[in-house]
Amino acid sequence: MKRVKAACITQTLHFLLKEDVGHDYAVKLLEEEIKKYKNGLDKSGTKYKILSEEKQEDGSVVIEIKKQYNTSPVGDYLN
Repeated sequence: MKRVKAACITQTLHFLLKEDVGHDYAVKLLEEEIKKYKNGLDKSGTKYKILSEEKQEDGSVVIEIKKQYNTSPVGDYLN
């Protein structure tokens, strides 16, 4: 029999600007979307660590995140 002792997943997320609205408004919507994503992680109790968050030339944002996989323990992955 096997058991998961620790598990995390690393993701690279690219938050893109909406194309059908003005640039300034699209940036504002993007910032709200990122905030909502982070709040959702906090609200669900998901443990995570943001490894990098980079704003691109076009205003989009790329986030590299290491987060808890399902409800598995994270062990030393987030240290």
